[in-house]
Amino acid sequence: GKPAIPVETLRAGEAVAVRNEPVLPAQLDEGSHVEYTELALDCLLVDSEVAETDLAEELPLCCCRMETPNSGGSLTTPDQTCMATESVDGLLSRCQRRVMKQEMMRPSNTVHLLVLCEDHRAGMVKHQCCPGCGLFCRAGTFMECRPYGSISHRFHHGCASILKDRRFCPHCGEDASGAKEVKIKPDPVPSVPRSEPGPALSTAPALPTLPSVPATLKPKKVKYPTKQLYISAKQGELQKVIHLLVEGKDPNFLMEGQNKRTPLHAAAAEGHHEICHMLVQAGANLDMFDEEQRTPLMSACENNHLDTVKYLLRAGAAVSHKDIRGSTCLHLAAKLGHYDIVHHLLSKASKYINCQDDGGWTSITWAIEYKHKELVHLLLARGADVNIRDKEENVCLHWAALSGCDDTAQALLEAQCDLNAANVHGDTPLHVAARENKLECVMLFLSRGADVNQRNREGETALDCCIYSSKVWVALNTNKKLTDARRGRDCHGERVLNRDISRGYEAVPISCVNGVDSEPCPQNFKYIADNCVTSPLNIDKDITHLQHCTCTDDCSSSTCMCGQLSLRCWYDSRLPLDFCEREPPVLFECNHACSCWRTCRNRVVQNGLRARLQLYRTQKMGWGVRAMQDIPQGTFICEYVGEIISDGEADKRENDSFLFTLDNKVGDVHCIDARLFGNIGRFINHLCEPNLLAVRVFTMHQDLRFPRIALFSSRPIKAGDQIGFDYGDHYWRIKSKHFSCQCGSPKCRHSSNTAPCCHALL
Repeated sequence: GKPAIPVETLRAGEAVAVRNEPVLPAQLDEGSHVEYTELALDCLLVDSEVAETDLAEELPLCCCRMETPNSGGSLTTPDQTCMATESVDGLLSRCQRRVMKQEMMRPSNTVHLLVLCEDHRAGMVKHQCCPGCGLFCRAGTFMECRPYGSISHRFHHGCASILKDRRFCPHCGEDASGAKEVKIKPDPVPSVPRSEPGPALSTAPALPTLPSVPATLKPKKVKYPTKQLYISAKQGELQKVIHLLVEGKDPNFLMEGQNKRTPLHAAAAEGHHEICHMLVQAGANLDMFDEEQRTPLMSACENNHLDTVKYLLRAGAAVSHKDIRGSTCLHLAAKLGHYDIVHHLLSKASKYINCQDDGGWTSITWAIEYKHKELVHLLLARGADVNIRDKEENVCLHWAALSGCDDTAQALLEAQCDLNAANVHGDTPLHVAARENKLECVMLFLSRGADVNQRNREGETALDCCIYSSKVWVALNTNKKLTDARRGRDCHGERVLNRDISRGYEAVPISCVNGVDSEPCPQNFKYIADNCVTSPLNIDKDITHLQHCTCTDDCSSSTCMCGQLSLRCWYDSRLPLDFCEREPPVLFECNHACSCWRTCRNRVVQNGLRARLQLYRTQKMGWGVRAMQDIPQGTFICEYVGEIISDGEADKRENDSFLFTLDNKVGDVHCIDARLFGNIGRFINHLCEPNLLAVRVFTMHQDLRFPRIALFSSRPIKAGDQIGFDYGDHYWRIKSKHFSCQCGSPKCRHSSNTAPCCHALL
């Protein structure tokens, strides 16, 4: 069964037993047996960071209604007498009655545990023992607090809890100014003689068994339904929540008619972080979800309660949980524009910034759609990917066009968002802006070079989508006339043959264009994003064989084992300027066995292609690849991907134009053949003045026979520049008999006026 959880802070390693059901005082007076359930107290510990908040100053609560679990053994003879000590106006006496139960009790964790007779056990449950000194207050003069009218809490005047110069009841934490001084005379009944009086006790005769408290003082138990805990948590009734938890109400109770939310959901949604603290101490599940699969943290984020969000995160709530629509805390906060919530979530778990919901939307997508400009700039500054596509292949710029926010669109363009990206309907951001009659966005896109003649799947241009004779129509029509006139002078423009030759296998789409001849998009190969095999190679991928790091930072220090394998820590998002290009060292990236985060600095090639590239028809070199954005030196461009084959297999193949020798210098020699299976790397041409550098890299395995071939920029590359690397002198000694280099460089080493062109050959 679910036990009633005490709500006081206890030491780790202890255990208590608490009642499953409330017990009426009359039942205790009759000596009836009460069931208790054992509970480990480690679960009640709150994160140490809680001490940083005002909750560190919370008043302690008594543990009068708790007892230690039954040890299962029998008591020895000395332990068979009651250990209760009565205090009557300063005179102490100890009870010597026979003990019937072995479980020990105490009013607070500041006093020793006591073995009690049934009479004193009943008095303990009725809060008749002072938590400050551990002495029973059943006769004489003492203070009495009545927090709920019928319930009385007894303590000595000097044992009240003090917080910020104020005095509080040590049982319930109520203001002690409301407590009254009570005097009760004991019945003069002969005491049971002591066999061995303790030195600290008075020699006065022991007190007799006291009668029950008069009817005017006897508390009358109010039994609330379990749903009252949810209602009180929602309404912010802290003391009532504490009372209900002590009474044994389940903190994980699911409220019918409220999407089966728990009391922690209710408190978090209303921002009652003190109540959240008490519920968590009482065993509330931080990651319990309701019918919409939303957690208490998600409720706090959605309702913009920053203090509650901070507390729940410190307590260990999960940030990555998704609701029934796939939304995370970041999605919910970004959609509603809760800047401070998003800022705090990013400071704790920035790795979820690009997490997509069921519609494929990220947090920045929601912020853009609802025009939360400051939030968009924050997400951009924290590394939000603006080219992630949703389920309909829209990028962020499509949503900026839909909302008509040109300031946001400007920021997205500066973040290299693809202006010409087409969704599943073939619509570009210009199509969307024209259809929505967003003049400012249309003007911005045209000024940035958007193609006014590009058609969607329905064959419509942006001009066809807008309202005839509107300001948007005039702007588009004017731009079309100017564009057509310019293209007439330039003969003809480039045709878009394919909007993404990778078929979505790359994170960034790669378009294919031809403005030279009628050659169609290449179809004589299968695009793959990773190396493949067509025969057994026995690559060692055993994770236990991997050398790995134990870094707890972002692997930026010289102590990183993976960086040491690479002779030093090479990466700082790109290769350093002093990287040796003549003899490039082998690089070892962090792997699955490492202790670092997936987002550490030493993971670049394994994250895949990120630069915007385009396959285009060159004038003299057939198909080539060019950059569609400015690329700094040392940036990872792409990997040379293909079919891994042995050197012997390579000698048997007639067409060796796409072979790349791995040159591993360990074991058998192997090659990568990209003729039938490859990626964009198979189209990269030779340049005598190359702007790319080939580097051997190991990521998910360290079998030195099979390095990955990664291409990095060896110098800054401008948008529109063709990219290429040096095929090597050995290549040209063989191929110069058949064709010559057409790179056009003044420093070309392999040119000939009569040889045919080279294109995409290795």
